[in-house]
Amino acid sequence: MSQRNIAVPDQAGALDPGKMDACTVLEVINRVSGKWAIGILLEATRGPVRFTELERSVEGISRRMLTLTLRNLERDGLLARTVYPTVPPRVEYEATPMAKELYESLTGLVGWAERYREAIAEARVTYDGHAGC
Repeated sequence: MSQRNIAVPDQAGALDPGKMDACTVLEVINRVSGKWAIGILLEATRGPVRFTELERSVEGISRRMLTLTLRNLERDGLLARTVYPTVPPRVEYEATPMAKELYESLTGLVGWAERYREAIAEARVTYDGHAGC
């Protein structure tokens, strides 16, 4: 079960705005670093994408998890959901400008991981060799 950061009132019953801000930041970081969110955001950054397209492209995600993750990303302002009045209704998801900025940060992180992949692998081998002593 995941832990949630909940702002707790002080003895006078007031909420600490600093703690509330920290909770919000941690919630958003946890949300976008979740198992499925990055894959969904990467797809939605390329342009409007439908639910079934996401279901096929995000390997291993269940319909329920896709639905929950989409709702949470929309709630956080990272996805825009458009419903077209057709029969059956057509729904598309697209990354918001805020999510596109996040994408730029993620590509920087991916670049960092690629640059240091070998060094990290070597460090792990070294560590694992000493851990058995």
